[in-house]
Amino acid sequence: MANILFKALPSNSPSLFPEDIFAKIPENHPVRLVNEVVDKLNIEHIIGQYKGGGTSSFHPRMLVKVLFYAYLSNIYSCRRIEKALQENIYFMWLSGHSTPDYRTINYFRGKRLKGHIQSLFAD
Repeated sequence: MANILFKALPSNSPSLFPEDIFAKIPENHPVRLVNEVVDKLNIEHIIGQYKGGGTSSFHPRMLVKVLFYAYLSNIYSCRRIEKALQENIYFMWLSGHSTPDYRTINYFRGKRLKGHIQSLFAD
């Protein structure tokens, strides 16, 4: 009977130089296209809805990027988008590690993007 060899289990201990997980995103991945396209969109009409004061807000451009990529990935639920922002490296990269909760995503989609999302998709 032959000796059975297994690959070593990955260690859960921190390393001195952690791996850059964002380097695992291919250059031609759709998330990079969404990022590039949304960066070129004019979203002044959305930014104009913010009054200022109070606590800081998540940048609307980041939220648009996340929503567009979520729709591209067939994710429409705000709770599933929130979960993806915490677990999926593509969403993490796109949001810059920002983690808006489902209420914030829902409010942005329902109030701030109302009447504008069709024109953003068209652009």
